[in-house]
Amino acid sequence: MPATREIQVTSTAFADGAPIPATYSCTGRNVPPPLAWTVPAGAARLALIVDDPDAVGGLFTHWVVTDISPTITANPEGHTPDGGVVTANSADRIGYFGPCPPPGTGVHHYRFTVHALSHPLALSPDTPAATATAAIEAASLGSGRLIGTYSR
Repeated sequence: MPATREIQVTSTAFADGAPIPATYSCTGRNVPPPLAWTVPAGAARLALIVDDPDAVGGLFTHWVVTDISPTITANPEGHTPDGGVVTANSADRIGYFGPCPPPGTGVHHYRFTVHALSHPLALSPDTPAATATAAIEAASLGSGRLIGTYSR
């Protein structure tokens, strides 16, 4: 049986499909939740994308971190994975931007996706979210996802 390239992504703050606590949103402390993941064999680097496919204007990317060492298997609350490079989000800001849907737009689904990469990407922090995401997807050997919900 061949080795799997699937990644398990979990959080101690919320279960898959469950609401994200407000502390991780724009109405709370606006810090990243704690995350943990498995790393498949052959991953040269990892990348993390947090996005909202339910955003009113279309897909909104909240956080992109590239070139995470495959020796890193967890990220504590409020931090960026050690050694990772944070690129711009859809708000053209470098860093985490927590769930912040406009009031009255229903439940939004926030996807915390970890990718195993075939090679380092060496992107600069000012790389636009769409460019960084495309580079991650092109280098992805496999991925895993944790989905949390949030509404205001």
